[in-house]
Amino acid sequence: MARPRTITDDRLLAALAQVINDKGPGFTIADVAARAGVSVGTVAQRFGSKHGLLKALSQAAITRAVDVVRAAAPGGPRAALVAFFGDLDDPAAASRNIGQFAVDLADPELRTLLAELFATLVAELTPLLHDLPGAPPHAARLLVSLANGTAVDWSIRPRGSLVDRLTTDIDTVLDGWRKDA
Repeated sequence: MARPRTITDDRLLAALAQVINDKGPGFTIADVAARAGVSVGTVAQRFGSKHGLLKALSQAAITRAVDVVRAAAPGGPRAALVAFFGDLDDPAAASRNIGQFAVDLADPELRTLLAELFATLVAELTPLLHDLPGAPPHAARLLVSLANGTAVDWSIRPRGSLVDRLTTDIDTVLDGWRKDA
């Protein structure tokens, strides 16, 4: 009889996210196992490899994007984007996550999952912009690009908090669209 799982995939992926925050793309499966309080064999058996872990984390991020944007939707597109990107509100952790992002871009499978993540964000934001006067046809895509760029720029030149910077940048664009209407 097989032993029941006492640790969930979600817990292992949460440990992975924390390790990326702390170490960036140089993390190992052993780092993830130590953070989760399990053996390396447990992580390797569940995900197979570092690449398998990253694929699972990317897939979970897509699901998280839907949940976060929908939960924040009553506050509008700014609230949704701030809720999604707000976890990066530490310059060092943001830099390490962006470093991992660069590694993901170089991998065809992970790049495809990133494309799906950004497409999901755009799809979830689009309905929040339907009633915004002056918004261009690809407003959601532009806002996702702005939020990504703001996160990168802020990680390099962190002044204030990322949440404040995102709020200012997104409001500037939204206010401009409203004025153009």
